[in-house]
Amino acid sequence: MSDQPRFFSHATIERNVGWLIAATIFVVAIAGLVQIVPLFFQHSTTEPSPNVTPYSALRLAGRDIYQREGCVGCHSQQIRTLRSEVERYGPYSLAGESVYDHPFLWGSKRTGPDLSRVGARYSDAWHQTHLNNPRSVVPESNMPAYPWLEKSMADKDSIQAHMTALRRVGVPYSDEQIANAPKELEDKTEADALIAYLQGLGTNRRYMMIDETTSK
Repeated sequence: MSDQPRFFSHATIERNVGWLIAATIFVVAIAGLVQIVPLFFQHSTTEPSPNVTPYSALRLAGRDIYQREGCVGCHSQQIRTLRSEVERYGPYSLAGESVYDHPFLWGSKRTGPDLSRVGARYSDAWHQTHLNNPRSVVPESNMPAYPWLEKSMADKDSIQAHMTALRRVGVPYSDEQIANAPKELEDKTEADALIAYLQGLGTNRRYMMIDETTSK
C-alpha cells in the first residue's frame, strides 16, 4: 500500500491551509444552518410574547438615542437562564420579547447592569438625575454623564420615516400611529424620550407574569 495520503484525506486538509479554511467554513456554515433555520419557523421566536406591543413614537425615539449614545456597549438586554442571572435581574429573556426590535440590543458586555427589567424600578426623576450625574445616585458608578440630553429636543422630523421603515419589516404600526408620531414628540427632550424607553423595558413581561400568577 502507498504511504502517500489520499487527496481528500485528513492529512491533506491539515497540511493545506487553503483546504483547512474551506473545510472549516463549510462545517461552520452547515452547523449554523441547522441551528438557525428552524428558528424562522418556530412560533416562540417569530411571534410576539403576550402583551408585547410595538414601541410608541416617544419610546422609539428614546431607543434611537440609546443606540446613538452607545449605551448598548456597556448594558446588555438579555437575561440568561442561569439562577444567578434570574435572581439578580429578573425573569430570563424570551425571544418573543424582541420581535419588534430592529436591530436587537441584546448586547454582550456588562460594564453596567443588564437593563432588560429596569422599567418602573426607578422614578423618572431618578433617571433624570442619573443621566445628569450618575455618581450622585450610584457613587461607585463609572458611567459617563449625559447632561446635554435634557437640553436637546427629541427629533420629531424623522420619526414618521423611521416608523414607516419598521412597518415594512413587519412592525404593525397603523397609519394613525405614524400620523400622530410628531405630535407625541412635541416639547419632549431627548432625556424624556430616553427615560420613556428605559421605563418600558421589561414591563410587558412583568405584566405577563402577574397575569399568569392571577390565573393560577
